[in-house]
Amino acid sequence: MAKRVYELAKELDLSSREVIAALAGLGFIAKSHSSTVENDVVAKIREAAEKGTLKQLASASPAARPARAPAQRPAAERPPAERPPAERRPAAERAPKQPAPAPAAPAKAVQPAAAAPAAAPEPAAEPAAAPAEAKPLTVNRGITVAELAAKLGVAPAEIVKKLFLLGEAYTVAQSLSDEAAEIVASDYGYKLQIVSPEDEEDLAEEEEAEDESLLTPRPPVITIMGHVDHGKTLLLDKIRQTDVVAQEHGGITQHIGAYQVHKNGSAITFIDTPGHEAFTQMRARGAQATDIAVLVVAADDGVKPQTVEALSHAKAANVPIVVAVNKIDKPEADPTRVRQQLTELEVVPEEWGGNYPFVDISAKAGTHIEDLLDVLLLVADIQDLKANEKAPPRGVVIEAHLDKGRGPVATVLVQRGTLRVGDIIVSGTAWARVRAMLDDAGKPLNEAGPGSPAQVLGFNAVPEAGDDFRSAPDERSARQIAQDRESRRRVADMVSRKLITLEDVYEQAREGELTELNVILKADVQGSLEAVQDALEKMKIEDVGVRVIHRAVGAITENDVTLAEASGAIILGFNVRPDPKARSLAEQTGVEIRTYQIIYKLVEDIEAALKGMLKPVFTEEITGRAQVRATFKVPKIGTIAGCYMEEGKATRGQKVRLLRDGVVIADTTVSSLRRFKDDVREVAAGYECGIGLDNYQDLKEGDVLEFYEVREVPRD
Repeated sequence: MAKRVYELAKELDLSSREVIAALAGLGFIAKSHSSTVENDVVAKIREAAEKGTLKQLASASPAARPARAPAQRPAAERPPAERPPAERRPAAERAPKQPAPAPAAPAKAVQPAAAAPAAAPEPAAEPAAAPAEAKPLTVNRGITVAELAAKLGVAPAEIVKKLFLLGEAYTVAQSLSDEAAEIVASDYGYKLQIVSPEDEEDLAEEEEAEDESLLTPRPPVITIMGHVDHGKTLLLDKIRQTDVVAQEHGGITQHIGAYQVHKNGSAITFIDTPGHEAFTQMRARGAQATDIAVLVVAADDGVKPQTVEALSHAKAANVPIVVAVNKIDKPEADPTRVRQQLTELEVVPEEWGGNYPFVDISAKAGTHIEDLLDVLLLVADIQDLKANEKAPPRGVVIEAHLDKGRGPVATVLVQRGTLRVGDIIVSGTAWARVRAMLDDAGKPLNEAGPGSPAQVLGFNAVPEAGDDFRSAPDERSARQIAQDRESRRRVADMVSRKLITLEDVYEQAREGELTELNVILKADVQGSLEAVQDALEKMKIEDVGVRVIHRAVGAITENDVTLAEASGAIILGFNVRPDPKARSLAEQTGVEIRTYQIIYKLVEDIEAALKGMLKPVFTEEITGRAQVRATFKVPKIGTIAGCYMEEGKATRGQKVRLLRDGVVIADTTVSSLRRFKDDVREVAAGYECGIGLDNYQDLKEGDVLEFYEVREVPRD
């Protein structure tokens, strides 16, 4: 597979300049570090590197000497235009300038000085060429030319010139890509470690080991994890004797909550994570903030996909796992089958000779709840959890939201120190002077120690769930830290974001740069999903293929958009549509969503993109969305949908899709549009109306009407 110069240099642990010189020795001229090297040339370079003849190859190339900067070349090799003014005159004109007395002595002094410049460049190049002497250097992603120059101890203009010679044009204040920063640093004998702004702060603020005499026991933090509807929140209800489930929409937890209970005089902090698949990232954050994970599995349902997912998060967090086998009071319950299924996942019960405690419980009947708490306290005692409660407060944000009456509210878990009302803290790009704190029951708190959860009021903006919070000396410092993080995070996102569209596929395929296209595939039914995937995976045009990284049945969700952004993929929907939140997130992040209703059209578009022959496309613009709240039978006309316009507008004669649970049921046009008894041309958001569809009568309450227009977008 062809490689770029900088990729080959990184693989061989060399500078791009050395690789370019070696390529010239083989008769291959590379114009810059981003030039593509063919497979046979790559093989020859690798062979030379293995035999140790790469330096001889580079020194034999005519490009080896010109590759050096003019200032590093001996005076005899430099053309007159590159020499200092004093050296541009002929030697005969410069000779009379030498001191007249004692000609023999100056000759001895001048001779070594004249020879020194010719010999000096050779030893100077050795440290950069020796990979063993490369010094580590940590920088933040998106570092500017000026900042990198300061870290390397060189002038910014020197780096700008070096990049220009490599075919890259940068200004002093411009952010460098990861590859450009690594190439420049390697030329100065440094090996870069590129981190995010927050990671760099963590590395810069390495804390000294805590004094053992200052550590005191702290409550364990326990995360409840598992599949949806396996009884996680009901289990917490029995422990807390409160009815959280009744407050949740549909009986499914929609957010992360943190609660504290007491058992035999010991406090225990619980984190309840949602079980629905749309909250994968939230579950992952819950596992990272915990000391012990409780995996809840229903005895009548067994291990499910989200059970395996939750188990993976808990194992990745490297925390002890206690399995609670719930619903043992049901007639069809089979706890032994649950143990067998988990054993296949390398979770072997203690009674079977393994290391994982299993407790059979019934959250509904309250059976063996006390036994579960005893096991949790025992596991916590073995871990010997301690923290310094007198240190500056530090912890993690479990969840955050914007309350209409109280402003930004964050549920935090204190991990070190004691958080008090009036403290100033920074979390990500938000900061706060703690105006008030509440416990899980809504009662005021004056302070929260290690292992304790609290709701914090006083943030200037809503912090992101999963962000750390730390104390700051004053408001001015906190505000400055938050602003610096926001600007650096924005720069880092711009540098690291590598999203792709079908237009990019067209360009990259034409230039021979694309080898694989990542795709997320969603369809209305399993049969269609398998058919489309099979057609895509069989497609291969000139060594360029399609890779389906995720497939599922159902509407396109926010989770799909997040995955596409992280993996540089495009989303293909067959007979399904994105929900409003997913569409909004895709517009914000730049992820491309393509929807189709004809399989061969989908295959044609992807095939055309891979061939580099993508023609002008038709794009859809969603103009409105309405929800069907009632249906009416009208003689001689048919079924009329009583709708509420949620967003945009509806126009008579416009194209419209009927969606049921995110699946396209019909694609037609608006045949009639009425407000009360009057025929109208259009209805805007916030109004109710009656809508009739052309040649379609099977309307039901809860259906969604999506109005759209199709426009042709010519290629530039």
